[in-house]
Amino acid sequence: MNNRLKDLRTEHGWSQADLAEQLGVSRQTVIAIERGKYDPSLPLAFTISRTFGMTIEEIFTPEN
Repeated sequence: MNNRLKDLRTEHGWSQADLAEQLGVSRQTVIAIERGKYDPSLPLAFTISRTFGMTIEEIFTPEN
């Protein structure tokens, strides 16, 4: 799954650790999601979308 997490995080001026704290996950989890090595669970995807005030579909897109 592709995502805009890194771009959104940097637009907000947040470090990976800052975002991880807001989401209640480890920094390693944020890194893995940003690199596309880990797809978040549905509850985590909803938390991410609420954090950025966007829909899940605006942040995550399926790979073609």
